[in-house]
Amino acid sequence: MERDSSSLASPSTARFSRPRYGTPPAKRGMPISSADSGAVGALPVYDVTRHTTFESVSRWLRELRDHTDPNIIVMLIGNKSDLRHPVAVPTEDGKAYAEKESLYFMETSALEATNVDNAFAEVLTQIYHIVSRKAVEARDDAASSAPPSTGERINMKDDASKTRKLSCCST
Repeated sequence: MERDSSSLASPSTARFSRPRYGTPPAKRGMPISSADSGAVGALPVYDVTRHTTFESVSRWLRELRDHTDPNIIVMLIGNKSDLRHPVAVPTEDGKAYAEKESLYFMETSALEATNVDNAFAEVLTQIYHIVSRKAVEARDDAASSAPPSTGERINMKDDASKTRKLSCCST
């Protein structure tokens, strides 16, 4: 996902980028560029029926980590979960790799629209949590680093001499 001018608003008015769908630059033979460096989330997708796509995931991750923020949310997606017979990459392998690399993991079927929305929703939820936490930390840092207010000095002697002392019974 990449930041762009169209945003999705969360209930608490935080704003997120709309997901950019398409083939990853690395899959098209292009390196991840500086244009992708503003990404806050990524979903590398491999085909569960073709082991060569799973083997490419480590290269895609390396490029992501080299060219994006270290706090980017990454969810590894095993696509074509509807095809159970020609499976070349078992679910356990995808899960184990995701766990080893500290990634989220989900299997999807674009054909049957299984878990596709869930994958994006989960990534956006995690991004929202990180952005919210950073906003709170920034607010706390700003408050703790602000110099103490100096206030205004009041001279009580001057003020006391200007006021007349009145007793309770004076007229």
